[in-house]
Amino acid sequence: MTDAIPDAVPDFIDVGEGSSARRIAVRRRTGKDPGLVWLGGFKSDMQGGKAVALDGWARDQGRAMVRFDYSGHGESGGDFADGTIGRWLEESLAVFERFCEGPQILIGSSMGGWMALLLAREIKKRQEKQQSKASLAGLVLIAPAPDFTEELMWKNFSSAVKKEIETKGVWMRPSDYGDGSPYPITRNLIEDGRNHLVLGSAIDLGCPVRILQGAQDPDVPWQHAFALTHRLPADDVVLTMIQDGDHRLSRPQDIARIVAAVAEIG
Repeated sequence: MTDAIPDAVPDFIDVGEGSSARRIAVRRRTGKDPGLVWLGGFKSDMQGGKAVALDGWARDQGRAMVRFDYSGHGESGGDFADGTIGRWLEESLAVFERFCEGPQILIGSSMGGWMALLLAREIKKRQEKQQSKASLAGLVLIAPAPDFTEELMWKNFSSAVKKEIETKGVWMRPSDYGDGSPYPITRNLIEDGRNHLVLGSAIDLGCPVRILQGAQDPDVPWQHAFALTHRLPADDVVLTMIQDGDHRLSRPQDIARIVAAVAEIG
């Protein structure tokens, strides 16, 4: 279920104009609906374990699936340091509008959970105006990190780090992931994030939501998932707490839970 097509070459679409234009890499699998749309995490890409496993499941089930890399990530163009929530949302919406038809399940991991909520809100607006050929079937959110630039970054930064971001425009944050190289947290990322906060009011999406959260997650505490559930309508929202789960939720048993959540929606 987890094997990818080794020689699959992504499609590319151009998003933005002029100096802000960037090439976005997309992999699309045709099939029946509801289709799956993968929204990756901060500094993650569409060739990660969860995305590839879901693509394998979609293939086995004859289901449509779309996955892509944000600018500055994976196979897409652009510089990671130029990235903001608004910029990556623009890319997500462009991919969705270009490659998706009919009902879709948005599957968002970490930052992708925030992106899924923002994208779902935009899709709902377009549906109401009959401007979209695709619709929402539901959301599956994996260790979702809505508002993380403010709630999980800025509010936890020391005064020295905040001053460096404010005066220099960037702070190189140490990393425990990938090759361990520090990565930039920019003033633009923090300030733009404030334009897209969702936890301050009700989030009415009109579709089922399934949330999977590891209780041992060091990056997105389980309390953050609870805060999100309080903002979602209570009629069809299920939060699954995985007691020994970490942030990645990439173990075989975690993948099985993610697939089960997708299958439950449709």
